[in-house]
Amino acid sequence: MIALIMAGGVGTRFWPLSRESRPKQFLNILADKSMIRLTVDRLLAKIKIEDIYVVTAASQVELTSKALPELPAENIIIEPFGRNTAPCIALSCLYLLKKYDKNETMIVLPADHLIEKEEVFLAMLTSANDYALKGDLVTFGIEPRYPATGYGYIEAGKKITSEVYEVVKFKEKPDLATAEKFLEAGNFFWNSGMFMWKLSTILQAFEKYLPEIIAVLASISVKWDSLGIEADISEIYAKMPRLPIDIGVMEKAEKRTVLKVDLGWSDVGSWKALYEISEKDDAGNVIRNHHVTIDSLNNYVHSSKSITLIGVENLVVVDTEDALLIASRERAEEVKEIVEQLKKENSKLV
Repeated sequence: MIALIMAGGVGTRFWPLSRESRPKQFLNILADKSMIRLTVDRLLAKIKIEDIYVVTAASQVELTSKALPELPAENIIIEPFGRNTAPCIALSCLYLLKKYDKNETMIVLPADHLIEKEEVFLAMLTSANDYALKGDLVTFGIEPRYPATGYGYIEAGKKITSEVYEVVKFKEKPDLATAEKFLEAGNFFWNSGMFMWKLSTILQAFEKYLPEIIAVLASISVKWDSLGIEADISEIYAKMPRLPIDIGVMEKAEKRTVLKVDLGWSDVGSWKALYEISEKDDAGNVIRNHHVTIDSLNNYVHSSKSITLIGVENLVVVDTEDALLIASRERAEEVKEIVEQLKKENSKLV
């Protein structure tokens, strides 16, 4: 089994801590280790380091090497720039075919998710591998704990076993009323963004549903064959469509299987999400260093300073060396819009 870790994002919803120069997956947000380090350590109980690969942007190769010094240099697959998950997975498959048999199975997962139940995760890999070997495109559905509007959903159909189902549809992030209906129906799972398949299976799916990606891969393959794997493919890669794998392939494919899993999972996608999974004090506050509070409830504060709060509720406060974020916890995901404004100003704060 090969593991492919997708680690090319910037994590704009974790600004001002996450920047282009130090993206979310390289930060110690959950523990005293970076998120990408936690992801690799989790896999090592099942997969050798030689069979773990990271696909990332060219700008993050040095960060990846520093975070994972034991990872062989050739196990870092370089995207010239990000084009979403369908192109990065396709490029990685082409790269991996130079070393592995086309019928090798591959787990694909993000670098920056929380998985608390590691033993369940490892058992999941074994179960999923059986279905991947049969030619299925396997995905992992998280049992929903509440009507989340920040996740995509997977609608499960025919039951194969008590934990395995055929996929009916993939659903985009719903509004609250729709999410409540999904929860009530009982056959909808959160889309974890993790997948497993054989290299040959996903490449056949690309050929059927995204032939334009296969055409780009063919051009890249020719250049790699003539100039080597380190050749500049930027001009060719720019022709890749910007598509997530869910929309480009999984929504259209036929042999799709979803494993229902309870992993203690979160995509840790925003300050709000981090607050929800963090340990809180008796007043519902998350403040890790010294603090004194009066009549202050349900706040998330990240700062190296001593913190005092008086009469405030439901805030996110993130203090860094050069920027300070203060936001309503319910609107904290809108920080990505702040980042867009800063980019337009050519600010050094991004």
